[in-house]
Amino acid sequence: MTLSVTVIVKNEEDRIADCLSSVAAIADEIIILDSGSDDRTVEICKQFTDKVFVTDWPGFGIQKQRALEKAVGDWVLAIDADERLTPELADEIKTVLDNDPVEVAFKTKWAVVLFGKQLNYGRSSRYVTRLFRREGARFTEDIVHEKVIFSEGKVRKLKNRLLHYSIRDYEHLLYKNSLYAWLGGKKRYEAGVTGGGLLGASVRAVLVFFQVYILRRGFLDGSVGFLMAVIYSQAAFNKYAALWSLRRKS
Repeated sequence: MTLSVTVIVKNEEDRIADCLSSVAAIADEIIILDSGSDDRTVEICKQFTDKVFVTDWPGFGIQKQRALEKAVGDWVLAIDADERLTPELADEIKTVLDNDPVEVAFKTKWAVVLFGKQLNYGRSSRYVTRLFRREGARFTEDIVHEKVIFSEGKVRKLKNRLLHYSIRDYEHLLYKNSLYAWLGGKKRYEAGVTGGGLLGASVRAVLVFFQVYILRRGFLDGSVGFLMAVIYSQAAFNKYAALWSLRRKS
């Protein structure tokens, strides 16, 4: 089984080398789509592969689909620039593919690393689909929080976790929080979602905090776990407040 690794990037010079280094030993090809970096991202990527393409930015789903369409491997590992495989996860993926699996996709649990701490609870414990058979697979066209759709068949969970360095610092955390909230609001507006106004936004914020901090035991991650529960709660409010503002304009 051959493996194509796809990554979409923009201005990732501080972390793309770690990402690509973590997959280099198991990848038969690495495909990079850059959407206009003005730092050393493209230069660094070319140290790992000659399949680096510079393009425009149509949104996450379409961009990941473009990268997928350039892949030729039997399997695709579609990871983000802020993610990286542990040696144990890389070995597990290689072993799985060497044994000609019957599954159509594999999920792996995130391990978010934030402010020097690996978070093991809250939303850090979610499973994400990164490894799947290329044939019959496609990404949705969502501008954010896209999903990969693959052929019907068995999906299995991998044992080892995928490291996720999603936040550089607190400033970056605030930036991503506001950006994804706005994009999430636009996505729901375009889908015709009502959202329940500001009251609905407030209720969702409370429910998200309770889910992340209590139900998913974010409190076990200490002070960083509390911070992330607040941030997710804030993002939920902002997302539906954005939807409310867009509906008022229409």
